[in-house]
Amino acid sequence: MLKAKVKWAGGLQFVGQSGTGHAIVMDGSPDYGGENTGMRPMELLLVGLGGCSGMDIASILAKKKQDVRDIEINIQGKQAEEYPKRFTEIEIEFIIKGKNLSEEAVKRAVQLSMEKYCSVKATLEHSAKIIHSYKIVNVD
Repeated sequence: MLKAKVKWAGGLQFVGQSGTGHAIVMDGSPDYGGENTGMRPMELLLVGLGGCSGMDIASILAKKKQDVRDIEINIQGKQAEEYPKRFTEIEIEFIIKGKNLSEEAVKRAVQLSMEKYCSVKATLEHSAKIIHSYKIVNVD
């Protein structure tokens, strides 16, 4: 079972600590009384999705012996107008850079992450439509 603890640090700032001991600061916008000292919780969901799927893809492509030099993941989430302003749609774009990358290997890695392995995506897809795409950039 995964565990986390979140502790109030004053104002709208909170510090979240994972069961593995890593910490992150969250804060609200000054428009709502925060001081903008950390990510918003909804941003963390997007970052978690990118990290989860990125780790899957990096691992799969390494097993396929692909010469990956960089992975960039762009994510944007559209929120509902009404509270609780949940995500209604999330777009995730993977930009995979490497030498002589196989289109089939990259396509399969993205597909496996999005359809089988990424637990964050599997959790979020029950409340938001998730659209994914990828680009391959071959470098010398």
